[in-house]
Amino acid sequence: MAHILIVEDEKVIRSALRRLLERNEYLVDEAASLTEAQEKSLENYDLIISDLRLPGGNGTELIEQSTQTPVLIMTSYASLRSAVDAMKLGAVDYIAKPFDHDEMLIAVQRILKERTLERQNQALKQEIQKVHPTSGIIGSCPPMQDLFKKISKVAPTDATVLILGESGTGKELVARAIHDQSQRADAPLISVNCAAIPETLIESELFGHEKGAFTGATAVRQGLVEAADGGTLFLDEIGELPLEAQARLLRVLQESEIRRVGSVHSKKVDVRLVAATHRNLKELAQKNEFREDLYYRLNVVELKLPPLRDRGDDVLELADKLLDRACKKLNRGELQFSSTCRRAIREYKWPGNVRELENAVERAVILNDGEDIEASNMAIDVQNDDSVSPAMMESLQSGASEKESSNSQGASELSLDDYFQHFVLENEDKMTETELAQKLGISRKSLWERRQRLGIPRKKK
Repeated sequence: MAHILIVEDEKVIRSALRRLLERNEYLVDEAASLTEAQEKSLENYDLIISDLRLPGGNGTELIEQSTQTPVLIMTSYASLRSAVDAMKLGAVDYIAKPFDHDEMLIAVQRILKERTLERQNQALKQEIQKVHPTSGIIGSCPPMQDLFKKISKVAPTDATVLILGESGTGKELVARAIHDQSQRADAPLISVNCAAIPETLIESELFGHEKGAFTGATAVRQGLVEAADGGTLFLDEIGELPLEAQARLLRVLQESEIRRVGSVHSKKVDVRLVAATHRNLKELAQKNEFREDLYYRLNVVELKLPPLRDRGDDVLELADKLLDRACKKLNRGELQFSSTCRRAIREYKWPGNVRELENAVERAVILNDGEDIEASNMAIDVQNDDSVSPAMMESLQSGASEKESSNSQGASELSLDDYFQHFVLENEDKMTETELAQKLGISRKSLWERRQRLGIPRKKK
């Protein structure tokens, strides 16, 4: 039985409406003024029917205070203006006085039905979330919302997915969301970081080996591809996979079968492949550093994860979630970011993306002594964050040649190599190699190669 609150200062109208609703088996309470209504627990009602003009204020003030409870506004001022104003403030509908009984009942039935459907939809969403979680991915910006839509479309299929994004953007979370929303959710998700396995062991790790296949192979071993049979295989940093292993992976995609190292027999496997990389596989294929046929096999559906610097206020939402998690992990009381710190978090470029943000938040929780976390606790240096221009960072990341560097002098006083040398010499005493590479927007390997080429030895500390 629906529970309705009538808020009306005219006793005749209030009583008549109560009798009408009770005859139709609704449970009804009354309030003769705005103050009397505000003293009740408004969230306990299924519907509030209120006069627009009340002693002590307007009935529209109940809209904000009733949160999830819909408010139907009655008004003697049956002008379009007063009705539109009430709807703009959030009223679910309006009805003019004197009202027709049938009109009132139809409006009440419709509103209650819509509220029931809304509750059912919310419950259904919660159940779906339990069965198909999004694996903790947070994002309200348009690029992330677009990504969520694509995940929901591709997940139920068995299509191969290639996830592109900078290091630390959460590519493994996307892979897990795809798996969890797929028909393979009850089967295993096997994650492999191709860059973390030595080149000499990569084939054995992926495809397994027979006893005696090589020195140290003392027993038969199942590979990770075989372990993912019936489920999903996630290959992170697939751009680091050796060419020989790429050829064998291509066979898995084409023939759905594997052959262990040292074996002459093949075995059928049913594996859904999801791959991820921060590198440009198409360019690598053009340089013969990645198999072109494998690239096209992988790139059936491409999902792009935006870097944190392009996600707007998502960074603040992420920071709040990570702060709550860090406080629980470290057994700290509830903490919050100061306004200055929040501004710094929003303005900082986060070259290490979500992984860097997570580490910075955890560091801040450990070092913080006050109630609010300051930017100094997170070691955010917004002032120096823009020291590398976007154009120069792009050139550094692409490994521009000396010829390209000299051509860029027309647009800048320093060539790229001059800038690199100046930046490194000026900052290497106070920054680690990792920090230098992050500020320049390049990998540690690229930093080392440029040091060698320009004759800038690394200082011993």
